[in-house]
Amino acid sequence: MTKVIDPTRLNQKGTRRETLGLFGAGGVMAVATAVPRSAFAAADDEKVLTEALVLRDPDVPVTGNLQGDITIVEWSDYQCPYCRKLEPELRQVVHDDGKVRLVLKDWPILGPISVVAARMALACKFQDKYDQAHDALIGVNSKLTEPRINELLAGAGIDVDRVKRDLAGNAKTIDAILARNNDQATAFGFRGTPSFIVGKFRVPGVLTIAEFEQVIADARKAKISN
Repeated sequence: MTKVIDPTRLNQKGTRRETLGLFGAGGVMAVATAVPRSAFAAADDEKVLTEALVLRDPDVPVTGNLQGDITIVEWSDYQCPYCRKLEPELRQVVHDDGKVRLVLKDWPILGPISVVAARMALACKFQDKYDQAHDALIGVNSKLTEPRINELLAGAGIDVDRVKRDLAGNAKTIDAILARNNDQATAFGFRGTPSFIVGKFRVPGVLTIAEFEQVIADARKAKISN
Protein backbone atom coordinates (compact mmCIF):
# COMPACT_ATOMS: atom_id res chain seq x y z
CA MET A 1 0.00 0.00 0.00
CA THR A 2 1.22 3.47 -0.80
CA LYS A 3 1.04 5.46 2.42
CA VAL A 4 0.57 9.18 2.88
CA ILE A 5 0.27 10.48 6.42
CA ASP A 6 -0.60 14.01 7.42
CA PRO A 7 0.40 14.57 11.07
CA THR A 8 -2.01 17.49 11.40
CA ARG A 9 -4.89 14.97 11.21
CA LEU A 10 -3.67 12.36 13.66
CA ASN A 11 -5.07 13.89 16.83
CA GLN A 12 -8.42 15.01 15.49
CA LYS A 13 -11.42 13.60 17.32
CA GLY A 14 -14.10 12.01 15.20
CA THR A 15 -17.02 9.64 15.22
CA ARG A 16 -15.37 6.87 13.27
CA ARG A 17 -16.77 4.06 15.42
CA GLU A 18 -20.33 5.25 14.97
CA THR A 19 -20.01 6.06 11.29
CA LEU A 20 -18.37 2.73 10.50
CA GLY A 21 -21.36 1.21 12.23
CA LEU A 22 -23.40 2.19 9.20
CA PHE A 23 -21.61 -0.63 7.41
CA GLY A 24 -21.50 -3.18 10.23
CA ALA A 25 -17.96 -2.36 11.31
CA GLY A 26 -17.68 -5.50 13.42
CA GLY A 27 -16.18 -7.12 10.34
CA VAL A 28 -13.32 -4.64 9.93
CA MET A 29 -10.34 -6.60 8.69
CA ALA A 30 -7.61 -4.22 9.83
CA VAL A 31 -7.23 -1.12 11.97
CA ALA A 32 -5.70 2.04 10.56
CA THR A 33 -3.84 4.11 13.13
CA ALA A 34 -2.98 7.11 10.99
CA VAL A 35 -5.18 9.28 8.85
CA PRO A 36 -4.31 10.28 5.26
CA ARG A 37 -5.23 13.54 3.60
CA SER A 38 -4.95 15.06 0.14
CA ALA A 39 -5.16 18.73 -0.72
CA PHE A 40 -8.93 18.84 -0.46
CA ALA A 41 -11.02 20.08 2.45
CA ALA A 42 -12.23 17.59 5.04
CA ALA A 43 -15.76 17.39 6.37
CA ASP A 44 -17.46 15.95 9.43
CA ASP A 45 -17.42 12.14 9.40
CA GLU A 46 -21.15 11.83 9.97
CA LYS A 47 -21.86 13.79 6.81
CA VAL A 48 -19.43 11.98 4.51
CA LEU A 49 -19.87 8.38 5.61
CA THR A 50 -23.52 7.95 4.78
CA GLU A 51 -24.20 4.73 2.93
CA ALA A 52 -25.71 6.63 0.00
CA LEU A 53 -22.60 8.75 -0.54
CA VAL A 54 -20.08 5.98 -0.05
CA LEU A 55 -21.82 3.26 -2.05
CA ARG A 56 -24.06 5.17 -4.44
CA ASP A 57 -22.66 8.60 -5.15
CA PRO A 58 -24.31 9.32 -8.52
CA ASP A 59 -21.25 11.23 -9.77
CA VAL A 60 -18.75 8.45 -9.08
CA PRO A 61 -18.05 5.88 -11.83
CA VAL A 62 -19.33 2.33 -11.37
CA THR A 63 -18.48 -0.81 -13.31
CA GLY A 64 -19.06 -4.55 -12.98
CA ASN A 65 -22.64 -5.69 -12.42
CA LEU A 66 -24.56 -2.48 -11.74
CA GLN A 67 -27.31 -4.55 -10.06
CA GLY A 68 -24.89 -6.70 -8.11
CA ASP A 69 -25.64 -7.91 -4.61
CA ILE A 70 -22.25 -6.85 -3.20
CA THR A 71 -20.48 -3.55 -3.71
CA ILE A 72 -16.73 -3.07 -3.69
CA VAL A 73 -15.60 0.53 -3.32
CA GLU A 74 -11.99 1.19 -4.30
CA TRP A 75 -10.00 4.33 -3.45
CA SER A 76 -7.01 4.51 -5.77
CA ASP A 77 -4.32 6.77 -7.20
CA TYR A 78 -3.11 6.45 -10.78
CA GLN A 79 0.52 6.76 -9.66
CA CYS A 80 0.21 4.08 -6.98
CA PRO A 81 2.25 1.01 -8.02
CA TYR A 82 0.12 -1.26 -5.83
CA CYS A 83 -3.07 0.00 -7.48
CA ARG A 84 -1.54 -0.67 -10.89
CA LYS A 85 -0.48 -4.19 -9.92
CA LEU A 86 -3.81 -5.04 -8.31
CA GLU A 87 -6.10 -3.68 -11.02
CA PRO A 88 -6.16 -6.66 -13.41
CA GLU A 89 -6.63 -9.09 -10.53
CA LEU A 90 -9.49 -7.06 -9.06
CA ARG A 91 -11.20 -6.82 -12.43
CA GLN A 92 -10.81 -10.57 -12.89
CA VAL A 93 -12.46 -11.24 -9.53
CA VAL A 94 -15.34 -8.90 -10.40
CA HIS A 95 -15.75 -10.52 -13.82
CA ASP A 96 -15.59 -14.08 -12.53
CA ASP A 97 -18.01 -13.42 -9.69
CA GLY A 98 -20.56 -11.72 -11.90
CA LYS A 99 -22.55 -10.19 -9.05
CA VAL A 100 -20.25 -7.40 -7.84
CA ARG A 101 -20.67 -3.66 -8.31
CA LEU A 102 -17.27 -1.96 -8.43
CA VAL A 103 -17.27 1.71 -7.43
CA LEU A 104 -14.14 3.58 -8.51
CA LYS A 105 -13.19 6.49 -6.27
CA ASP A 106 -10.25 8.53 -7.48
CA TRP A 107 -8.13 9.51 -4.46
CA PRO A 108 -5.11 11.48 -5.75
CA ILE A 109 -2.82 11.58 -2.72
CA LEU A 110 0.58 11.16 -4.39
CA GLY A 111 1.19 14.68 -5.61
CA PRO A 112 0.03 17.26 -8.15
CA ILE A 113 0.26 14.92 -11.15
CA SER A 114 -2.04 12.47 -9.40
CA VAL A 115 -4.58 15.28 -9.09
CA VAL A 116 -4.18 16.15 -12.78
CA ALA A 117 -4.70 12.51 -13.77
CA ALA A 118 -7.79 12.10 -11.57
CA ARG A 119 -9.37 15.33 -12.80
CA MET A 120 -8.70 14.42 -16.44
CA ALA A 121 -10.13 10.93 -15.97
CA LEU A 122 -13.30 12.28 -14.38
CA ALA A 123 -13.65 14.83 -17.17
CA CYS A 124 -13.74 11.89 -19.59
CA LYS A 125 -17.11 10.95 -18.10
CA PHE A 126 -18.67 13.74 -20.13
CA GLN A 127 -17.88 11.82 -23.32
CA ASP A 128 -18.74 8.49 -21.68
CA LYS A 129 -15.13 7.33 -21.67
CA TYR A 130 -14.15 7.24 -18.03
CA ASP A 131 -13.55 3.48 -18.17
CA GLN A 132 -11.17 3.89 -21.10
CA ALA A 133 -9.35 6.71 -19.32
CA HIS A 134 -9.10 4.75 -16.08
CA ASP A 135 -7.74 1.67 -17.82
CA ALA A 136 -5.22 3.72 -19.80
CA LEU A 137 -3.89 5.60 -16.79
CA ILE A 138 -3.81 2.70 -14.33
CA GLY A 139 -2.32 0.30 -16.88
CA VAL A 140 1.10 1.92 -17.27
CA ASN A 141 4.27 1.33 -15.28
CA SER A 142 6.00 4.59 -16.10
CA LYS A 143 5.80 7.86 -14.20
CA LEU A 144 2.95 10.11 -15.23
CA THR A 145 3.42 13.62 -16.57
CA GLU A 146 0.86 15.91 -18.16
CA PRO A 147 2.10 15.16 -21.70
CA ARG A 148 2.09 11.44 -20.91
CA ILE A 149 -1.48 11.65 -19.58
CA ASN A 150 -2.59 13.38 -22.77
CA GLU A 151 -0.80 10.74 -24.85
CA LEU A 152 -2.40 7.85 -22.95
CA LEU A 153 -5.88 9.32 -23.21
CA ALA A 154 -5.51 9.99 -26.93
CA GLY A 155 -4.23 6.43 -27.41
CA ALA A 156 -7.40 5.17 -25.74
CA GLY A 157 -9.54 6.90 -28.36
CA ILE A 158 -10.45 9.88 -26.18
CA ASP A 159 -10.82 13.41 -27.52
CA VAL A 160 -8.26 15.17 -25.31
CA ASP A 161 -9.24 18.65 -26.44
CA ARG A 162 -12.81 17.95 -25.40
CA VAL A 163 -11.57 16.56 -22.08
CA LYS A 164 -9.86 19.85 -21.37
CA ARG A 165 -12.97 21.81 -22.30
CA ASP A 166 -15.16 19.57 -20.16
CA LEU A 167 -12.71 19.89 -17.30
CA ALA A 168 -12.76 23.68 -17.51
CA GLY A 169 -16.55 23.77 -17.67
CA ASN A 170 -17.10 21.28 -14.87
CA ALA A 171 -14.16 21.97 -12.58
CA LYS A 172 -16.29 22.61 -9.49
CA THR A 173 -18.24 19.37 -9.94
CA ILE A 174 -15.08 17.32 -10.49
CA ASP A 175 -13.25 18.86 -7.55
CA ALA A 176 -16.30 18.26 -5.35
CA ILE A 177 -16.18 14.55 -6.28
CA LEU A 178 -12.51 14.36 -5.34
CA ALA A 179 -13.23 16.20 -2.09
CA ARG A 180 -15.97 13.72 -1.16
CA ASN A 181 -13.74 10.78 -2.01
CA ASN A 182 -10.98 12.20 0.15
CA ASP A 183 -13.27 13.03 3.04
CA GLN A 184 -14.64 9.48 3.08
CA ALA A 185 -11.18 7.88 2.94
CA THR A 186 -10.01 10.17 5.73
CA ALA A 187 -13.05 9.42 7.88
CA PHE A 188 -12.56 5.68 7.41
CA GLY A 189 -8.98 6.07 8.60
CA PHE A 190 -7.39 4.74 5.42
CA ARG A 191 -3.63 5.28 5.34
CA GLY A 192 -3.02 5.06 1.61
CA THR A 193 -3.92 3.46 -1.68
CA PRO A 194 -5.45 1.12 -2.57
CA SER A 195 -8.14 0.90 0.09
CA PHE A 196 -11.52 -0.79 -0.09
CA ILE A 197 -14.96 -1.24 1.32
CA VAL A 198 -16.26 -4.72 0.44
CA GLY A 199 -19.89 -5.03 1.43
CA LYS A 200 -19.73 -4.23 5.15
CA PHE A 201 -16.02 -4.76 5.56
CA ARG A 202 -13.27 -2.17 5.54
CA VAL A 203 -10.15 -3.42 3.75
CA PRO A 204 -7.24 -0.96 3.96
CA GLY A 205 -4.66 -2.71 1.81
CA VAL A 206 -3.84 -5.08 -1.01
CA LEU A 207 -5.51 -8.48 -1.27
CA THR A 208 -4.79 -11.52 -3.41
CA ILE A 209 -7.47 -12.93 -5.70
CA ALA A 210 -8.21 -15.66 -3.14
CA GLU A 211 -8.49 -13.08 -0.36
CA PHE A 212 -10.85 -10.92 -2.42
CA GLU A 213 -12.99 -13.95 -3.13
CA GLN A 214 -13.08 -14.78 0.58
CA VAL A 215 -14.03 -11.28 1.73
CA ILE A 216 -16.76 -11.14 -0.93
CA ALA A 217 -18.10 -14.44 0.37
CA ASP A 218 -17.92 -13.15 3.93
CA ALA A 219 -19.72 -9.96 2.88
CA ARG A 220 -22.55 -12.02 1.39
CA LYS A 221 -22.84 -14.05 4.60
CA ALA A 222 -22.93 -10.86 6.65
CA LYS A 223 -25.63 -9.44 4.41
CA ILE A 224 -27.80 -12.54 4.83
CA SER A 225 -27.30 -12.61 8.60
CA ASN A 226 -28.59 -9.06 8.86
